[in-house]
Amino acid sequence: MSTYIYENSNSKSFFNMACISFVLSVIAMICAISFLEIEIGMAVFVGVCYVFSISSCFTLAKVVRDRHESEKFLSKVENAKTEKFLSEQPI
Repeated sequence: MSTYIYENSNSKSFFNMACISFVLSVIAMICAISFLEIEIGMAVFVGVCYVFSISSCFTLAKVVRDRHESEKFLSKVENAKTEKFLSEQPI
């Protein structure tokens, strides 16, 4: 049984930058909504829309990553099958 090791190509500083920018964008949006001069119902609606867009972004990123990983895995399987087939052929 082989184990699949996930190859992470992002550096720690890139990961930290992504986390910091996410937190800052959420804080900025909360501040912007709180300073809008609109009634509370409209502010809640804008907030819910913002939360929905964040969750949609996470879902899209996960789907893209999963598709990429599955294509990479299938490529490895196909390469292994080809290698096995070629090694069994007489020269």
